[in-house]
Amino acid sequence: MKSVTVSALALSTMFFSTSAIFAQELATKDRIGTADAPKSLIVRLTNDSPNNSDPAIAEGYQKLFVDFIKKHPDWKLQMQFMSSDIGTEQAKMLEQAKAGNAPDCAAVDSFVLSQFMVNKVLADFTPYFSKEEVDDLFPFIRSGITDKDQTVRAWWWDTDLRVLYRNKSVVADAPQTWDDLKAAALASTKEGMEGVLFNGGRWEGTTFDWLANYWALGGKLVDDSGKPVFGEGENKEKFLKALNYFKDLVDSGAAPKRVSTIANYDDMNAAAAAATTALFIGGNWQYAQLKSTLDEDEFKNWTFSPIPGPTADQRSTGTGGWTIASFSKDKEKVEMCANLARDVYMGPANALQQQLPTRKSLFDKYEVFSTEANKTFAKALVDGQARPGVPIYPEISNQIQIMMGDVLSGTKKPEEALDAAFNAAMEAYKRL
Repeated sequence: MKSVTVSALALSTMFFSTSAIFAQELATKDRIGTADAPKSLIVRLTNDSPNNSDPAIAEGYQKLFVDFIKKHPDWKLQMQFMSSDIGTEQAKMLEQAKAGNAPDCAAVDSFVLSQFMVNKVLADFTPYFSKEEVDDLFPFIRSGITDKDQTVRAWWWDTDLRVLYRNKSVVADAPQTWDDLKAAALASTKEGMEGVLFNGGRWEGTTFDWLANYWALGGKLVDDSGKPVFGEGENKEKFLKALNYFKDLVDSGAAPKRVSTIANYDDMNAAAAAATTALFIGGNWQYAQLKSTLDEDEFKNWTFSPIPGPTADQRSTGTGGWTIASFSKDKEKVEMCANLARDVYMGPANALQQQLPTRKSLFDKYEVFSTEANKTFAKALVDGQARPGVPIYPEISNQIQIMMGDVLSGTKKPEEALDAAFNAAMEAYKRL
């Protein structure tokens, strides 16, 4: 009996070792699949991948990728990973695509997707996604991935939105208007806090987070032809009103001057953990980050609400996210990329990272999205607005970032800074 037990234990150990070796063979740092697989797909991704800095998420992605490649044993994925300088990475990839040297399959940021479309470098995904899957997408997602001929050029798999976070022990009630937020922020400074925090440094987050205020007023960045219009007529008036609102937050002390240098959502998490702020404008994904960062008792004090508008009835929030797209002219590779988008990212990756799905039905399919927090985020998407899918948007954003730095630091007056931003955007538009 003893010898049988030993043999069974030895067999179990051998089986476990063999399985571990097999798993290792299917997943290396730069390859998913066996090294001798006859077909290869070059894939370039962000940290929404086995390259994630969080060990648990990285392990979760590795399992998703290994399970995926087991369904396609003739293929291997040659993995490439982008740096954290997403703007530069996306610009470089566009140039590679125009030269015919882009990866077969890659993550494309939704806010620059239109540039890839205009340059006609994206493969056709239409045959690989059903009408039901496309119809299930939120409207702003569906319009974002299709070109003028209604051809699906990428699969937008996750989205996000911006909200106002607050520490309930300091700010008991959710601010509903701009005036409410200013009053709450000023009150918090009397309790030793630094007021409301938001992105004001030189990066895309500064533009996108602030735009909710401009959009709440009904302002438009571009007209139907894609031409900038934010610096003229009624749009200029609305733009200045939203810009002066942020300037007043800093001038009044409701926001610290250092917001002009904040260019990372992690700064807000750090301030919440250090108990130096009770209010900040951030992304929905930060709720899970706060939960993992703060002590349980501290986390119970934190909640979120919609970004206040000029009035309680005027609301908007920016919605972003990532897409998977193919640059290949090989139909097999295009289909494999579409399969990756569906099997790894469209649902499983959403649940793994608690990143909001772009299909309505997925909120019911995955238990993680049944929480009160995620239900609230889903409802807030009704007020969501994506960045305009036009080639000039990145330059508009760049100019708004420069403008915001000048205004918040006091270097330029709001109208002067706006005129400079609009003129620069128009000059860039003429060069397109």
